[in-house]
Amino acid sequence: MNTDIKHILPQDFSPTSRVWIYQSNRPFGEREAEEIEEQLHQFTVQWNSHGVPVKGWGRLLFNQVIILMADETEAGVSGCSTDSSVRVIKSLERQYEVNLFDRLLLGFLVKEKLQLLPMAQVSYALEKGYISRDTIYLNNTVQTKQELEAHWLIPLKESWLANKLGQTA
Repeated sequence: MNTDIKHILPQDFSPTSRVWIYQSNRPFGEREAEEIEEQLHQFTVQWNSHGVPVKGWGRLLFNQVIILMADETEAGVSGCSTDSSVRVIKSLERQYEVNLFDRLLLGFLVKEKLQLLPMAQVSYALEKGYISRDTIYLNNTVQTKQELEAHWLIPLKESWLANKLGQTA
């Protein structure tokens, strides 16, 4: 599985562009993925903040993770425009019967696939060898394009979660 996402991200967006990550509790099928990509495109091309177009981008990665990005160098994202993006995500939740807001379901890349673990089971998975300190963790707490590129897909041992689990280097 290719974890180098830099070539996928828009090159003309500022490193300080804001990022929102929504992880589905299940992978999307091929047709669902195509529909979601289209809906994200439709949303980002009409995304506005107080009548001013937002330079936006949206993409489905690993058939399970939606990333929205807004380059605020020309127009900032206000509460109303953030609310509109959340409405789109909630609409996708209803349409595809998934949960995109469960922050206690953590993503790991295991054997070339995205695997989800409830936070409460991470210690057990480590203990049993299902994941290791070197397993790639999806750090969905990143907030900017620069952080997304550098700190989204990281070994578990380099994450905030490692500190919580006592697994630091």
